[in-house]
Amino acid sequence: MKKKDTRGEIIRIGTEMIARQGYNATGIDAVLKEAGVPKGSFYHYFRSKEDFGLAVIDHFAERFERRMEEFLSNENLAPLDRIRDFFESGLTRVTQNQCTKGCLIGNLGQELADLNERFRARLDEIFGMWRERFAACLREAQNRSELSGAVDPAITAGFILSGWEGAILRAKVMKSPQPMRDFVDLLFSAILGQK
Repeated sequence: MKKKDTRGEIIRIGTEMIARQGYNATGIDAVLKEAGVPKGSFYHYFRSKEDFGLAVIDHFAERFERRMEEFLSNENLAPLDRIRDFFESGLTRVTQNQCTKGCLIGNLGQELADLNERFRARLDEIFGMWRERFAACLREAQNRSELSGAVDPAITAGFILSGWEGAILRAKVMKSPQPMRDFVDLLFSAILGQK
């Protein structure tokens, strides 16, 4: 018989609830009720709601990192095509969710960066890892002469990440994936020089 992963279940349910309603609006009691776990068990796994929030962030970041790895390390595609496929996949996901969830890391950055230094630092670290993933693809594209050497990979990767996160936010506000579609189209036609 498989042993139940209570901690993992609390984090999984917490991730879903925080993605829908935010960190501050998500009560521990509601998470535990959904998980079918008594309140005393929460403190067996987490010292505080802050520790729980950090575990949720890490859980989401690990899953997202695997997704980035799958797309951005796909050697069957040219580096810029990997980036495009990654964004097309993200656009599809947001469309399927009716533009309601967005990016958990971006959402929490807006909600918590000014309120909690531990959250701010961890979110910044995650954004930095994502930026480096894009920069590595851009450097590889330059090495293959598929991208101009005049493009600074680190600065451009930061621009790409900021633009994408902003497009996701706008998609949520507008309840339309159009800002994300516009971002992808403009990124590849005007910034990265692809048709």
